[in-house]
Amino acid sequence: MTEVLLVEDDALLREATQLSLERYGYAVRTASDGLAGLAHFRDRAPDVAVLDVMLPHLDGVSLVRRIREESRVPVLMISARTDPVDVVLGLEAGADDYLTKPYDVPVLVARIRSALRRATDFAHGGRRADRSLLRFGDLTVDPASLQVRRGERLLELTPTERKLVMEFAASPGVVLSRSTLLEHVWDYAWGGDTRVVDVHVQRLRAKIGRDRIQTVRGFGYKLAP
Repeated sequence: MTEVLLVEDDALLREATQLSLERYGYAVRTASDGLAGLAHFRDRAPDVAVLDVMLPHLDGVSLVRRIREESRVPVLMISARTDPVDVVLGLEAGADDYLTKPYDVPVLVARIRSALRRATDFAHGGRRADRSLLRFGDLTVDPASLQVRRGERLLELTPTERKLVMEFAASPGVVLSRSTLLEHVWDYAWGGDTRVVDVHVQRLRAKIGRDRIQTVRGFGYKLAP
């Protein structure tokens, strides 16, 4: 059974979300503050973590950073605040996605499933028909193993970052819109917040080379062929 770690300090929302996720077939462990959430995570890593941003003792952004030091487990952040700074901080810390309160449980479940699919693809290797190595200057992308190297160095990427670079590598020189990337990488069948794409692109640039992914203003991004 897929296990979700839910860290939420609002007792009513925590209980309601836990019951809802359990109805969808998930096993749910909960914590009411960041330190307790970190202890739960270290005791037994979940399949996916859902974290509130505003947590006592250890806030959600700091908790994501701690988790990312140890694991690539998918992380979704939930926040009642829509301040772009909060959103960006959470994503830059290593979160794969985020939702703002109030949210519909089916939407949360869809985001969880999408994050889990990315992690599963990473665990079992690529699924592309063409699995030959792709080379772009000093960057080498292996669709079969989902490994990415810069020179001889194997890059440490999260499953979301890996899927993002695979999308770019499959279409070098082709401009991919933010909405296309949201659909293909995050499985958004509806309009989503493009800040998720922008922050992940920035994180990816820092790892594969800032000039490797180019911005095409008004359209999106492309991988320099």
